[in-house]
Amino acid sequence: MLRPSPAPAPALRSVLAALGSPSAVREPRTPALRTAQGPLSPELPLPVHVLGVPDAAGQRPPRTRLAGWRFLIRNGDRAIAAADTMLTPDGWSFSHFFEGPYVAATERALIQAEALVTPYQPRLLSVPELYMLTLWLHADTEADGATTEPGPADLLVPLAPAPPGIAANRPYGVADLLPVIGLRLTPPPLLGSAASATA
Repeated sequence: MLRPSPAPAPALRSVLAALGSPSAVREPRTPALRTAQGPLSPELPLPVHVLGVPDAAGQRPPRTRLAGWRFLIRNGDRAIAAADTMLTPDGWSFSHFFEGPYVAATERALIQAEALVTPYQPRLLSVPELYMLTLWLHADTEADGATTEPGPADLLVPLAPAPPGIAANRPYGVADLLPVIGLRLTPPPLLGSAASATA
């Protein structure tokens, strides 16, 4: 059961404007959007959070920050593309359209999550350094979509394609997946650091 957080109204307006007037934005439409027949509608808005790299000593867990809102662009009965928005000094504005495997993977994961008995607030958690995107199911359904701390009852569902060794489309508890991601993100020790510590 999903209880999405409402997207900021300016973010939705910027996507509607980009869909309604392609010449008004610098980013070109994707091939699927150019060839689509019938109306296009932005749906299923999701806050996109980016996971930061932990400190070299591993003392601080990875933190997240809200980077934007993503809308799946539906044509008929399926999503054919997505639109990202970003926060600028003037507020939320359209960023770009895109398509690819994460669009279908996001839609699939949302459908699967809707069948869960426990209610969750859907979000996306991006790990750019690993080329990884997960559906973040936040257990606090009343939370503001901008809150950035994963809770112990949250689930993370890696979207396909997922990094090697991490199963796609499988829900992981935050305590199970974040340490794995954190290890992969932790910078390696500097050369000579072990030798200098024992000298």
